[in-house]
Amino acid sequence: MKLLSIKLCNFRQFHGKTPELILASGKQNTTIIHGNNGSGKTTILNAFTWVLYEKFTAAFSSPHLLVNKRAINEAEIGVSVDCWVEVQFEHENKRYQVKRKCYACRDKDNKIQYSQNKFFMLVAGDDGRWYPPLQQPDEIINRILPESLHQYFFFDGEHIDHIFRANKQSNIAEDTKELLGVKVLDRAIEHLKKAKKALQDELKEIGDIETKKLLQAQSKLEQEKEKLSQRQQEVILILENQEKLKKSLSNRLLELSGAEELKQLKEQLEKQEVTLRENLLEAKKKIKRSLSDRGYSIFLTDIISQFHIFIEILRKKGELPSGIKQQFIQQLLNRNRCICGLELIQGSEPYQQVQEWINRAGIADIEESAIRLESKASAIEKQALDFWQEVDFEQAKINRYRTDLARVENELDDLRNKFRHYPDEDIKTLQKQTDDLEDTIKEMILEQGSNQHQIETITQEIDEITKQVAKQKTKEEKQILVRRRMEATQDAIARLIEVKNRLEKQFRLSLEKRVQEIFNSISFTPYLPRINENYDLTLIENTSGIAVPVAASTGENQILSLSFIGGIIDRVREWSHKNTLMGPDSSTFPIVMDSPFGSLDEIYRKQVAKSIPQLANQLLVLVTKTQWRGELEEEINNYIGREYVLVYHSPKPDCEEDAIARGSKRYPLVKQSSNEFEYTEIIEVKKMSNSFIIKDLLTDTWVKASWEEFLAYAEDDTYEYGKFYYDLGELRIEMAPIGFSHSRNNNILSNVVNLFAAIKRIKIKGLVNISLRKVGVTEAQPDLAFYLGEDFNLPPSNNSPIDLNQFDPPTLVIEIAATTLNDDLGRKRLLYEHLGIKEYWVFDVKTLDVIAFEISQGYSGRIQESKVLPGLKMAIVKEAVQRSKTEDDGQITRWLIQIFS
Repeated sequence: MKLLSIKLCNFRQFHGKTPELILASGKQNTTIIHGNNGSGKTTILNAFTWVLYEKFTAAFSSPHLLVNKRAINEAEIGVSVDCWVEVQFEHENKRYQVKRKCYACRDKDNKIQYSQNKFFMLVAGDDGRWYPPLQQPDEIINRILPESLHQYFFFDGEHIDHIFRANKQSNIAEDTKELLGVKVLDRAIEHLKKAKKALQDELKEIGDIETKKLLQAQSKLEQEKEKLSQRQQEVILILENQEKLKKSLSNRLLELSGAEELKQLKEQLEKQEVTLRENLLEAKKKIKRSLSDRGYSIFLTDIISQFHIFIEILRKKGELPSGIKQQFIQQLLNRNRCICGLELIQGSEPYQQVQEWINRAGIADIEESAIRLESKASAIEKQALDFWQEVDFEQAKINRYRTDLARVENELDDLRNKFRHYPDEDIKTLQKQTDDLEDTIKEMILEQGSNQHQIETITQEIDEITKQVAKQKTKEEKQILVRRRMEATQDAIARLIEVKNRLEKQFRLSLEKRVQEIFNSISFTPYLPRINENYDLTLIENTSGIAVPVAASTGENQILSLSFIGGIIDRVREWSHKNTLMGPDSSTFPIVMDSPFGSLDEIYRKQVAKSIPQLANQLLVLVTKTQWRGELEEEINNYIGREYVLVYHSPKPDCEEDAIARGSKRYPLVKQSSNEFEYTEIIEVKKMSNSFIIKDLLTDTWVKASWEEFLAYAEDDTYEYGKFYYDLGELRIEMAPIGFSHSRNNNILSNVVNLFAAIKRIKIKGLVNISLRKVGVTEAQPDLAFYLGEDFNLPPSNNSPIDLNQFDPPTLVIEIAATTLNDDLGRKRLLYEHLGIKEYWVFDVKTLDVIAFEISQGYSGRIQESKVLPGLKMAIVKEAVQRSKTEDDGQITRWLIQIFS
């Protein structure tokens, strides 16, 4: 089981829907969730156990009160409030979504009434759609990670040693057998014993009254099946309409202006997704066809080999082919004359001697059959070879398609998330409608799968009743069958007992050795863990050559417990590869632990922190700030793939606020609540995904980066004097020094624009080195910017970047290019198109040329005369800058006044 994500809604401290918590895996397999005491760490641990097994840990108080207090109090009396937890996990290349849900409402007496909780499961198909499972959801989860074992993988670190206390040793024995698969054999033996007892009873024939009851039951089932079939047709029609609506929304999203690159990329990725799913299904169909057509050939290899050996033996003996045929001998006897000319009289000795050759001579039909069989056998051998080649080829394609599909799905998720947070409200609304529609489609698919499962079950029941009605056997036949079954059952019991004893001993010794290795790597004591025949876990001291039991301390018990869990994971992972028919259907195990290492000192904390990420395939640790500091942070930091902070909102008027530093940012842990309720929100700690950029960052270069990374660089003192640009997932920092020439050109260009506007009575507001921002998408810092004309929604007078989602963009921006000309004319021009600027000038310092562009409807074109300053020719601007090389500002100003007047 690989945990992918968890999401909560009105579950205990968490009001409303939380963001989806994506969990780390792979090389950086650790997820850290920071939170103060009472903020919801234990709640998250129990959210996993509740949704998967409907179980809670001992430290989870008042487990019957699950619905968030604020949500239930804000709802009207009699109006129910949803409370649910949703977890997605992956197993054997299949993705599962499980959700447990309950409702609560206040009655007229202001008492909270709870409903029974409901459990749902969906499985992702190869076509990307979600379907209800064919088996019971509880059975699927228990096959992957049995309920009786969940406490070893989802646990409170401070109380982990409670699991291994003396009064629970019998539980350890049973749970360990479950994980190993030995308990499967125990159950099989018990079932066989019950079956043996049942077989000793005499079977009774079904009478007429019983037949009548069966027919009535059959009629009732058929009516129920008809009703479900009608509903199934309704669901199919609803799904078709929802899919059409989804396609319509997608088309409308593509038609809206804005974010064209994102939308084109989304359309391309969606087409790739469809193609990959079709290819995946086709490859699987080819494998099925190969199995159906030629699969049998791989089971005939040994028989064909024996056939070839047999034929070869006959050839060596000279019996195949034979030199004399039976037909030839029979002809001699019929003509009564031998080939030597001797007369063959029936009953004579020569006649009998020739007749004896009939049995020794070959039969033509047999020889021809042997030749045909030999040819067919060779053909079947070739079929087996071709079969494996084709299956290997198609399986390689399937693996490649799955890899490509995972990549495309991740890119689509990123794109959809960008649309959800896109500044354009129309785009955000359409994406929200699409998300809601997909949720509705999932619910209908769930109902469709449930209905289909019920229809199939009812059909099986009807078929079974039909067989029972038609079944007529004599008592004697049934008695014979019972005796045969009893003998087979007794034999199976004896064999299973022997298998169980051998497997149990082999695994127990292997497990003990691994637990000892882990314990010794953590503990500095000379003690050794021991596991006896009953799987009781003890600690012994053997320095004197005599094994003596040790009364372990609380800390040693915690280490022993963690060593046992680590040993179990390691050995079962190895065991499952060799014994795929027994034990849990999994070799990947997560560990979710709350408040780890509570009773351990510094050395033990360091050693345990170093070991745990390597023992588990996946690790989720819920910690306080105090628990995190020091050894835990130092040892686990390199394994962190995801990190979150629980922000507790306290209604207490004089609450002391708290925060935690992660990277270059501080994240709040405790804040003042905005209302009278306490609640917790979850925020993600943003990691620098491209940490190498910090060291090797080049100026005048576009580099891939997230918006959060861009902001981190912008706030870094290292780049205090840099100019920052961001566009569609890439950042650029310009660190070129601004000297006399740049400053002089800046001043002249600003004077030209201001003077022309003043003389022509055009309202103007100029800005120098201002930051223009569309949050999450684009940012620029032009050298000059101007608002021209009337009716502008201008930003307030402060030092913040101008938020173009709230305020109008400048009319004209100017970039002065000394070393950045190509980028100013290329990428930055596109950037200003995205920002909605109406006119863009680039001044080339080397040639003293002014290159101007008009921007309209997101596209730009070269102009020789300004559109936003009608009558101002670019030749005049260019000449003014050229004059600045030989004239002072007064001379240039007087010349400009004469030209503009």
